[in-house]
Amino acid sequence: MSKAEINTKKSFKFPHAYVIIMILIIFAVALTWLIPAGEFERIKDEATGKTIVVADKFSRIENTPVSFLDIPKKIVESFNNSSDIMFLVLIVGGAFQVIIATGMFQAMTGRIAQILAGKENIFIPAIMSIFAFTCMTQGVNTFIGFAPIGVMIARSMGYDAIVGVGMIMLGGAIGFSTGTFNPYTTGIAQAIAELPMFSGLGLRVVSLIVFLIITNIYLIKYAKKVKANPELSVVYELEQEEKNMVSSTGSVAKIEPRHYAVLIVVFACFALLVYGGARWEWDLNDNAALFIWMAILGGLAYGFSPSRISKEFVKGAQKLVFGAIIVGMARTISIVLSDGKILDTVVFYMAKALGMVPVALQGPAMFLMHIIINCFIVSGSGQATVTMPIMIPVADIIGMSRQTAVLAFNFGDGLCNYILPHSSALMGFLAAANIPYDKWMRFMGKLFVIWFFTGSAILLLAHMIGYGPF
Repeated sequence: MSKAEINTKKSFKFPHAYVIIMILIIFAVALTWLIPAGEFERIKDEATGKTIVVADKFSRIENTPVSFLDIPKKIVESFNNSSDIMFLVLIVGGAFQVIIATGMFQAMTGRIAQILAGKENIFIPAIMSIFAFTCMTQGVNTFIGFAPIGVMIARSMGYDAIVGVGMIMLGGAIGFSTGTFNPYTTGIAQAIAELPMFSGLGLRVVSLIVFLIITNIYLIKYAKKVKANPELSVVYELEQEEKNMVSSTGSVAKIEPRHYAVLIVVFACFALLVYGGARWEWDLNDNAALFIWMAILGGLAYGFSPSRISKEFVKGAQKLVFGAIIVGMARTISIVLSDGKILDTVVFYMAKALGMVPVALQGPAMFLMHIIINCFIVSGSGQATVTMPIMIPVADIIGMSRQTAVLAFNFGDGLCNYILPHSSALMGFLAAANIPYDKWMRFMGKLFVIWFFTGSAILLLAHMIGYGPF
């Protein structure tokens, strides 16, 4: 290879995140011109009150392709539809800047780093397990606000932002995606499949443990590599910019009495965040409002004036404008596909194709199909409502147990949300931690491949043993 060729390869730069999103939007618009529009008949289930798809009643309808000239308008519509999570990202950034300005995190995380130095084999699995078990019953979105804390702790221990976000988000991803007690995915899918609610728990618990072990090994290996050589971090440049967040001298900042007051405010707010989501069904707007209170009360507890609190809040929000815009743009893809009336068409033909797959590979094939469908329908409950009435009859025809079909849906719906650039959970976490999407994918790409083959092996086993009760 010539020197010129080497230099050319070195000079290649991954496109800007906004460019990647725009390319995907353009591709989605093109699909609305290429794929025939269609829809399933839908009826209201009187027993559950939910709208369900009639699997054997699919029909072509008049094409409604989206104009390429309407892309800017669709982006604006996406911003409006995504305003709750966009505002959450900005408010979380502002709130944590106020708390960070008090020096509480720097002092506390420095102390934690001293205590847990060299114990990543215990610390990382402990944090990841907490979020895995918590997200067995609720969405990962709820914990976007924890991202800055994870990043601060990881950096104080010599790791990078990827480790900090990974401990929280990937733990939550496993808890949600294995569907142990998930009412939004497993609950809806099993109801449509006429399975006993949360039946088949044993294999889902095994799946959670297997995925948790594999992900912990992967993240711990990466964390040790980064700690030994920071230049191997996929976000090395970002870490260099942010290294002033932790003392560069290696000394630990002194903990002041006022820091304990700030810490109490933060703990109280996060306890209320978890309780509100579990007991009061708080949505993202409620969470955002709580972070505003955290900024105000935390700042006052340290002795900041109202003007200082405002100044720090704006400073923090400004840092996350980039990520908030990505979150807003990404939803444009699903809006385009929905307006083009091609979602049902995609599901219909993928279901037909499944019947042509060899029996031994039908479980993994259904998993793969749900991954592809999830590129179009990111909502777990929405995907269950659209696909389960179709996939369950297909499973019956090909001799696959309905429980296996539900598990394939769980894996396909959940796991790929952490590589999709239009996933609100992923982009919310990355925005809150200021991690570029392309940098995340350098870390996550290999892990997702491991996840895929692990899930496929579990589904192959499920299909072989007739995972039931039916």
